[in-house]
Amino acid sequence: MIEYSRFELENGLRLIIHQDESTPMAAINVLYNVGARDESPDKTGLAHLFEHLMFGGSANIPDFDDPIQRAGGENNAFTNNDITNFYNIVPAQNLEVALWLESDRMLSLNFDEQILEVQRKVVIEEFKESCLNQPYGDVWHHIADMAYTVHPYKWPTIGKVPKHVEDATMDDVKAFYQKFYNPNNAILTISGKVDIEKTRELVEKWFGDIPAGENPKRDLPQEPPQKKLLQRINQAKVPVDALYLAFHSPGRSEFDFYISDILSDILGNGSSARLYRKLLKEQQVVTQIDCYVTGSLDPGLFIIEARPAEGYTLEDIEKLIWSELKNLKENLVSERELQKLKNKIESTLLFSEMSVLNKAMNLAFFELLGDAGIINEEANFYHRISTEEVREMARKIFTPENCCELYYKVEAKDTEAAI
Repeated sequence: MIEYSRFELENGLRLIIHQDESTPMAAINVLYNVGARDESPDKTGLAHLFEHLMFGGSANIPDFDDPIQRAGGENNAFTNNDITNFYNIVPAQNLEVALWLESDRMLSLNFDEQILEVQRKVVIEEFKESCLNQPYGDVWHHIADMAYTVHPYKWPTIGKVPKHVEDATMDDVKAFYQKFYNPNNAILTISGKVDIEKTRELVEKWFGDIPAGENPKRDLPQEPPQKKLLQRINQAKVPVDALYLAFHSPGRSEFDFYISDILSDILGNGSSARLYRKLLKEQQVVTQIDCYVTGSLDPGLFIIEARPAEGYTLEDIEKLIWSELKNLKENLVSERELQKLKNKIESTLLFSEMSVLNKAMNLAFFELLGDAGIINEEANFYHRISTEEVREMARKIFTPENCCELYYKVEAKDTEAAI
């Protein structure tokens, strides 16, 4: 059981403190309720760009890495479709250094044209390296574009095209900051060897005077149900062909998410998982196979990806995959198989909770979902799942009309890419 204390400052900042006497460290996590889904279709990549800009200095801190390192700590950040998350790990006695850092960039980020240009180039180079110059690097551009017609999950976090970041103006950047980077749109979690009341006082000291912004209004278009199988063939300079099947699946706050997640484990988690065991170990028709859920706040995707072994085609392995999916739709998994996975999930959850950083990040994320206490309930959610619910979820998800199929093929020298 992870015990925590929850507070809310007058400016709307939500604060969660977890006291852990087993470590000399403290993790400080700031989750901003903003991600790629909050961008305009013609200005994508801004959330990711802004993650980089937040390390470009503020009114009193020209370089964020230096004070954290001198305090014996480290910091970093990540952005996805739903959130932007900044985290710091420091010796607990240096907690105030991290609070000073995070409060200063929340209040008064340094808007400098030179910093914008530097970070713009970094992000564009990252786009080129990860999406354009890496084999299969643009897979998510294809999958997202196929799976979503109106929802802003239609583009990946890094953006649709580099040009959107290239064209971002200082006015765009300032508007994004003023809209989303406010205390009332953030969750601060602190985990480690800290005194709850003293920590609360320090947070009031550094964050209490930051003005609240307007509450961002989020009215995202809901993705309509897919009505037919969507297929695409993309040819590129890759070493081998690859298959991607994307099925629409429940959002992170739904109980059905946990059923879809355990279904992905049945198929693809570990050497005893069905697709891995049958297609790779026994039949040796693939060299690689994986299965996972995206876990996004709004309805996401259940992904199966595979690469055929020599002598087999994408059509061959797709047929075998659908055969395994049919089996899950028609037959109940055994109680033993399901219980084994539940135990494995519970062990993974317990192991992850040994990290003060994981606890800080998870408390923030579950608070965003509506209740930080979910951190103590997740194992129970999985244990509640029945074999019948697994079969019903398989029947619901694994239909051709709910599937986006991508054939990613080795580019023929005399053939143009077909889409």
